[in-house]
Amino acid sequence: MTVLLGPAVIALWLLVILLSAVACRSQWPGQRELSRKIVHIGTGAVLPMAWWFAIPKPMALGVAGTVTVLIALNHRWRWFAAMEDVDRTSVGTIAYAAAITVLLALFWPQRPDAVCAAVLVMALGDGLAGLIGRGLTSPQWTVGGQRKSLAGTLTMAVVSLTVLVGVGWLGNGVPSPLTLTLMTSSAVLLEQFSAGGVDNLTVPISVGLLWQQFVR
Repeated sequence: MTVLLGPAVIALWLLVILLSAVACRSQWPGQRELSRKIVHIGTGAVLPMAWWFAIPKPMALGVAGTVTVLIALNHRWRWFAAMEDVDRTSVGTIAYAAAITVLLALFWPQRPDAVCAAVLVMALGDGLAGLIGRGLTSPQWTVGGQRKSLAGTLTMAVVSLTVLVGVGWLGNGVPSPLTLTLMTSSAVLLEQFSAGGVDNLTVPISVGLLWQQFVR
């Protein structure tokens, strides 16, 4: 019974996230990005849950790989529109799931802190940056055909730094100021190059690798 508790809690959480995205899409059909961000941000909480419940690697990796395949199929056929129906061409959801799968393959369960730091920077930093950047008026620029804003970029930096400090406090210790600066700067810089949603892969992978290398 105890063995099944963790997977059951995680499955219930994911169901709540998906239902919330559907409800959001139904309530505000014109805000197509919002339902996608609910999934994007909410999914990030799965990794700390998996850490807390000590989910074994075969299970974590198997689920992540399966979800990546299902998301790729959904991207093609749009079974679950709340996750993919946005106003631009993007494979971000596939890249996000693939990044989680790669991080689990590389670091789970030896360095769950690296996986959580990497995924939460993407989930919270990038997720909130997109919402706040669109919601606030601030100077804007274009990188690779993607519009960026000062409000969104600052949000990415502040939230990423907060996440890294928080995960460090829960794990092996808060990284040094130099390491925090390096990881935050890397995340912010790579998030600028987000054409096609590629930042959903590059940001978490880079943060995970840097964390594993410099945080002991």
